Amino acid sequence: MPEKECEIINRLGLHARAAAQFVQLASQFKAEVFVQKDDFEVNGKSIMGILMLAAPKGTRIQVRTEGPQADEALAALETLIRERFGED
Repeated sequence: MPEKECEIINRLGLHARAAAQFVQLASQFKAEVFVQKDDFEVNGKSIMGILMLAAPKGTRIQVRTEGPQADEALAALETLIRERFGED
């Protein structure tokens, strides 16, 4: 099960639009996606779960994937985060 620590680097953090992009991208893959901040883990395909993380700029999150497309999903989500969700 692939896992990667990522830092939220876009100016507004993991706000509604960024969360929607994350969920939309995660949902394209045949993989379970989990996102963890501190000891709180949520379903990465749930916009409410992602928003509940309350992750401002500078927050470090763990993204973990499981399933047939786990590697592809993790790579795509890492790129989305690294590219600041198309912001800034």
